[in-house]
Amino acid sequence: MAERVTVIGGGLAGSEAAWQVARRGIPVRLYEMRPVKSTPAHHTGQLAELVCSNSLRGNQLDQAPGLLKEEMRRLGSLIMAAADASAIPAGSALAVDREEFARRVTEAITAHPLIEVVREEVTEPPAEGPVIIATGPLTSDALSAWIRSFTGEEYLAFFDAAAPIVTYESLDLSKLFRASRYGKGSGDDYLNSPMTREEYEAFWQALVEAEKHVPHDFEQGLFFEGCLPIEEMARRGPDTLRYGPLKPVGLVDPRTGKEPYAVVQLRRDNRYGTLYNLVGFQTSLKWGEQKRVFRMIPGLENAEFARYGVMHRNTFICSPKALKPTMQARKRPDLFFAGQITGVEGYIESAATGIVAGINAARLVRGEEPVAFPAETAHGALTRYITEAHPDHFQPMNIAFGLLPPLERRVRDPRRRKLLMAERALAALERFAPARLPETVPGPAVPGGDPAPVPGR
Repeated sequence: MAERVTVIGGGLAGSEAAWQVARRGIPVRLYEMRPVKSTPAHHTGQLAELVCSNSLRGNQLDQAPGLLKEEMRRLGSLIMAAADASAIPAGSALAVDREEFARRVTEAITAHPLIEVVREEVTEPPAEGPVIIATGPLTSDALSAWIRSFTGEEYLAFFDAAAPIVTYESLDLSKLFRASRYGKGSGDDYLNSPMTREEYEAFWQALVEAEKHVPHDFEQGLFFEGCLPIEEMARRGPDTLRYGPLKPVGLVDPRTGKEPYAVVQLRRDNRYGTLYNLVGFQTSLKWGEQKRVFRMIPGLENAEFARYGVMHRNTFICSPKALKPTMQARKRPDLFFAGQITGVEGYIESAATGIVAGINAARLVRGEEPVAFPAETAHGALTRYITEAHPDHFQPMNIAFGLLPPLERRVRDPRRRKLLMAERALAALERFAPARLPETVPGPAVPGGDPAPVPGR
């Protein structure tokens, strides 16, 4: 029972996996190479650093990410506890102060008596004993080579991008208005920059002509559709952005009483409201071009960039060939994978696979069989999809209601249908969790106390 689990990688998935193992009374050694060795996308040595957006997406039960979050809360998720405690206004979405969030996760992990954090690079996992690899899409070259050799497969890959962040004090508020789309949230969670047709067309033209940073190993079009650089979207046509991140629907400019031609939204990036990120503006433009083009946005003429948008290569294994729905490697039952390296896309999806891997690694130590989550749950639907999809066409996947089995009876209203699927999922989890996921050691409290209430319940 004292056998230790090794977790490699201290991102969201690795931190969650370590937490789930430790709260079941099993010692964990968690390896994280930062800050000794960093990556192109990270800026700190904190565990669970958010390298792209500070949004964890929808938080309501009629939204698939909201359902996944609620399941995670009910499974004692460290990531969700830290997120709820670090939440900042973002309409119906859950956004966090990224520094506070990472600090809460780091403090909880380092304070746990059963978790030992080792700051060094791992070039290959231990040959024996339960191991969870959660090194993310920026896995070091040495470990990548080992994984490639182990799976017998070349990595799949795509390019990911992050949006720039600007300082609040540098914005011209006379040209912006506060509002959430459709009036959700507190009503003033976002800053909005309305554009006239002339302003939008000039911005679009500058965007498609701007010079972008191209890595030496770039392959044309190799982007994840859910995180497409804004300049790539713009190249699809002059109206693409107006039906995407710059869509004006649900936003009324109080100065005109009408919906603008296009709208750029800025979302608060920290609790103090001193930093704002440009929503949907993930980009691979060169930094000088970002300053030139994005300062064409009304209200951002003198914007100071606290962080420019960056692009980095994401790699992932072919999970349908390599993994079981338990997150175990098919070739080695005591080796688990979790996080974006498995082909899930998104913060909460990564952490959710960490929950599954952590629970099953703990079960293995206890002499119990690892378990696949029910297909009706968001956890089960997601892990089954990435491990059962067609391997020849496998691409990163976010959680979506389309991954869950359909209801037995037809429900026409989309929101009602999603709420019924969420209700079914939580009921299935309730039946599944107490019988199959027993806890033996109460461990320290999760950060932030009681979780925030869940909208839409």
